[in-house]
Amino acid sequence: MTDVLVNTRILGGHTTGVQRYALELLARLGNQVHAVAPTKPRHGVNGHLWEQFVLPSKLDGRLLWSPSNTGPWMVERQVVTLHDVVPIDHPEWLNPRFAAWYQFLTPKLVRRVRSVITVSLATRERILHYFPDVEAKIEVVHIGVDQRFYERDASEKETARQKLGIPSPHYVFALGSLEPRKNLSRLLQAWARIEHRVPDDVWLVLAGAHGKKLVFGDVSFESLPPRVHLSGYVPDELLPALYSGAIASPYLSVYEGFGLPPLEAMACGSPPLTGDRTSLPEVVGDAGVMVDPFDVDAIADGLLRLIEDQSLRVLLSARGIVRAKAFTWEKTVAETWSILERASQR
Repeated sequence: MTDVLVNTRILGGHTTGVQRYALELLARLGNQVHAVAPTKPRHGVNGHLWEQFVLPSKLDGRLLWSPSNTGPWMVERQVVTLHDVVPIDHPEWLNPRFAAWYQFLTPKLVRRVRSVITVSLATRERILHYFPDVEAKIEVVHIGVDQRFYERDASEKETARQKLGIPSPHYVFALGSLEPRKNLSRLLQAWARIEHRVPDDVWLVLAGAHGKKLVFGDVSFESLPPRVHLSGYVPDELLPALYSGAIASPYLSVYEGFGLPPLEAMACGSPPLTGDRTSLPEVVGDAGVMVDPFDVDAIADGLLRLIEDQSLRVLLSARGIVRAKAFTWEKTVAETWSILERASQR
């Protein structure tokens, strides 16, 4: 049996998309792999020092899988998952030291390791834009959606709404950390343009933790339009019911390695409104409304269409439920394990 160690340094704290990916695969791989992490959480410089200098000493010749954009760059017997190349594409969105480190690390890492897994064709294209010499080692494995994401009944939806203090059962639900690329400021501008045209009991719910200041500049809003509810961090177990209860689920990110929230929304029957850039068209297909995420008027028009047109919502909801079934964690695990096995045998 292939003996694989998994670099789990980044686990801990609120569950981001990258952490969710690692946790879902670890749970399904079980005793096929062995997690390795610092004895106590290490972040920032201390975390990188542990990863570069301590982690290699624990491998003892075994294959290392680093599932979260980073890994020890001197270790060749390694597979790394790159979810995106934001630090290279858009360093202006990041803490300058964070961006500089990944601009240094990423080229060395992708050229050294045996295989690079990425989560979308769009991200593969961006990697090859910068590193065309690594084309032979890049493999695309789409992310899955957990089976617990399905349309919930009225009582579950109401319980989740009350726990978050959402003022009305009629709402659109936007999930995303408050960081620049999630584009929430344009969503708010769009909402301000249409809120007087939608029924008085329809609210916009913005759910998500603040991006870490260590990495992302804090994003704040000077004033909120009417009928906007900021819920803060949403416990993971409430997400299926919140998606299920939503009229629609805007996700206007201008840059996304994959885009798990729209997929989870689709699985729960909530039509997504997404940007038409990077990986989001690859995920959503014909099951959502796609707009230019830089165009506030286009976002406003898309929101209004979904709120006003029930027949459109019914159509997109049915398509989304079907499309989401093609993205399973079991498929992700099988394809990932196959790559790890091949890498271990080289």
